[in-house]
Amino acid sequence: MKNLLYILLLGLFIYSCSSTRDRDMRAGEGVVENDTVRIANDSLEYEIIIIDPGFSYFLNSMARPEGYYSQDYLENKNRFLVTDYNIRVHNPQRYDPNIYEMEINYDPNIDYGYDVNYKLYNYFVYLTRKHDQRFSVPTRL
Repeated sequence: MKNLLYILLLGLFIYSCSSTRDRDMRAGEGVVENDTVRIANDSLEYEIIIIDPGFSYFLNSMARPEGYYSQDYLENKNRFLVTDYNIRVHNPQRYDPNIYEMEINYDPNIDYGYDVNYKLYNYFVYLTRKHDQRFSVPTRL
């Protein structure tokens, strides 16, 4: 009986010391399946819907908080990043068409607002990290 208690305690100790990464991934699987982020400015009738597993998690947990960057900073970055992205959309032989599926129509002369620019920039940061992509303008966390 004493040995059984020791074995049980040893088993609990080993389980508690194991990595929680696998348990956390299993717990978060349901969230990732319907991972959709809507980027919109309703007054301008502009909308981007990102259906990419993991982006919502990235935006909520790893991205810099809203207000960290100025709107001018985000607009300048997005101007170049969207251009790079659209070039890649039109070159499916050179760039993975599963990553670069649809063109982004971004007009630098339109004020899309902070939220749109913030989420769009963070999507480029997410692409850089997840798919190991490099754009002409560096993206940073």
